Amino acid sequence: MILTDLDIIVTAPPAPGWGGRYWILVKVTTDDGITGWGECYASSVGPEAMQAVISDVFERHMAGESAENIELMFRRAYSSGFTQRPDLTVMGAFSGLEIACWDILGKARNRPVYALLGGRMNDRVRAYTYLYPQPGHDLSAFWTSPEMAAESALAMVEKGYTAVKFDPAGPYTMRGGHMPAMRDISQSVAFCKAIRDAVGDRADLLFGTHGQFSTAGAIRLGQALEPFSPLWYEEPIPPDAPEEMAKVARAVRIPVATGERLTTKTEFAQVLRSGAATILQPALGRAGGIWEMKKVAAIAEVYNAQVAPHLYAGPLEWAANIHLAASIPNLLMVETIETPFHDALISGTIRVEEGFVTPPEAPGLGIEVNEALARAHPWTGEGLHLQMQEEPCDYVNGNAFEGGAPAPRS
Repeated sequence: MILTDLDIIVTAPPAPGWGGRYWILVKVTTDDGITGWGECYASSVGPEAMQAVISDVFERHMAGESAENIELMFRRAYSSGFTQRPDLTVMGAFSGLEIACWDILGKARNRPVYALLGGRMNDRVRAYTYLYPQPGHDLSAFWTSPEMAAESALAMVEKGYTAVKFDPAGPYTMRGGHMPAMRDISQSVAFCKAIRDAVGDRADLLFGTHGQFSTAGAIRLGQALEPFSPLWYEEPIPPDAPEEMAKVARAVRIPVATGERLTTKTEFAQVLRSGAATILQPALGRAGGIWEMKKVAAIAEVYNAQVAPHLYAGPLEWAANIHLAASIPNLLMVETIETPFHDALISGTIRVEEGFVTPPEAPGLGIEVNEALARAHPWTGEGLHLQMQEEPCDYVNGNAFEGGAPAPRS
């Protein structure tokens, strides 16, 4: 099982692009003809440059090595260039390649990946969904409409989901943490009230933000949301200050969740040590891969913290999330995105049923990648997978954050 060949496919989901503007898929082949698939959730640089990084990481640290030697290859990548510290771009490249190695190992042993991680702890994995516009909803008006959000939430609960996520609290900008506008606080409260009234106690509310607030601003907003008892308050301040996030956690009676922009056990351990969060949200295509996040889950056990793998990418990263989730005792739930393109790209091999996912029993990741479909939708744009807004918070006219990667306007 010597790693020999690498192919990279940058595919673009059709508009409106839920899951990001593009997904970076990697296909790794061994000398004995086994193929493994992974996904790199990395967008610090554009996809063309990222392909060069992925190729460099593979050729420098993995080509010619046995797919079994994941720990060794991780240490090579983590230490490269005399660093031995978290590097979001290098780890983003390695993570997708590492996922492909697990796919190879499972196929070689005719076992699902979770069987190689200690076995199946969870027969079913609880899933949650972001709230997206429903048929008949105005795409641009949806993001500031508590009524439409409540309709979407009720539709998801009727499908079986027991948790829904939404993020009406205004823009995330390159300027760092800001004080939320009073309109943003009022709108956030209105969303929570409308959704809670619609679903009652049938579902948990997951209040999403994108690290956009100052410490004081996050506390002010969070305290306004407390009457609706959200299950979590997601990344309330920028991810680089866990001690400040811990101040939010101590001041707000809502569990704090964070992790989609963190990488390796080093950064997640800082979150746990500081008391910044009790729910960790690793994105496996960025955070170091399956094995590294298995370690993070074990560390989290010591702090009585739970893991809720994040997903704003394609279904290959989702498949990796499912295998990790199946194998750990401190799982909370996993994020999922249901679109026809997500489903078709893995040939319907993993699906949400009544709000839960049954881990696949097929070898490796248990998915059948539709390679022709991936190649038929190449990314031709210029933007990054996700982009931050340059303009500051608008305290005069209000703000309208459009979730995900909305379709370009003509």
